[in-house]
Amino acid sequence: MGLLVFVRNLLLALCLFLVLGFLYYSAWKLHLLQWEDSKYDRLGFLLKLDSKLPAELATKYANFSEGTCKPGYASALMTAIFPRFSKPAPMFLDDSFRKWARIREFVPPFGIKGQDNLIKAILSVTKEYRLTPALDSLRCRRCIIVGNGGVLANKSLGSRIDDYDIVVRLNSAPVKGFEKDVGSKTTLRITYPEGAMQRPEQYERDSLFVLAGFKWQDFKWLKYIVYKERVSWTHNIQREKEFLRKLVKAHVITDLSSGI
Repeated sequence: MGLLVFVRNLLLALCLFLVLGFLYYSAWKLHLLQWEDSKYDRLGFLLKLDSKLPAELATKYANFSEGTCKPGYASALMTAIFPRFSKPAPMFLDDSFRKWARIREFVPPFGIKGQDNLIKAILSVTKEYRLTPALDSLRCRRCIIVGNGGVLANKSLGSRIDDYDIVVRLNSAPVKGFEKDVGSKTTLRITYPEGAMQRPEQYERDSLFVLAGFKWQDFKWLKYIVYKERVSWTHNIQREKEFLRKLVKAHVITDLSSGI
């Protein structure tokens, strides 16, 4: 009887070993196959990014001359290099923001988790801002983003920048006095509290102010502005400098200015 029990246990252990071995081997082969055949990394982006368009895109846009607006081109190209790409929400939040489940699952800057009450309070006293009807009616919109670097100085590109349908400027990028180099048109000015211009008269009257909230304090700051309340939150520059100095000391970043 004891021998039978021993043999039975041995067979069970052997069967378990064989099953586990088969599962491990199958998983390894599947991983190897995916690694060999897949063109995408674990995030879904193409492993080898280059300037060549996929054949279907190249054919679709082959007849467009250089510099012309290509309807749907940006979205199509983004989908080609990142198949998971999708538009999770409208460009600007409105009263329907609660139904956009995907952006409510993540905290800023990847979503608006925990900001529902603040956003609702802000939207309750603001208008439903959109691009102008003239821009919305365009079948294709050519956009340009103008940063704050000095690379545009003395380039006289202002008129070329103004030729774009939508001109996006970042933070406190100056315009007045630099029109020859940076243009005079501003459609959207995207900023966050630390980068925002401090005086209302500095903003272009015909542009939209767009908050790029990447931390919960940013939404609180916007609420203070909208309700004309005293801003009680300020950015601790000294603490940020101390943090940056630690990164420099640890050789994580390099201080090219020698002034942190």
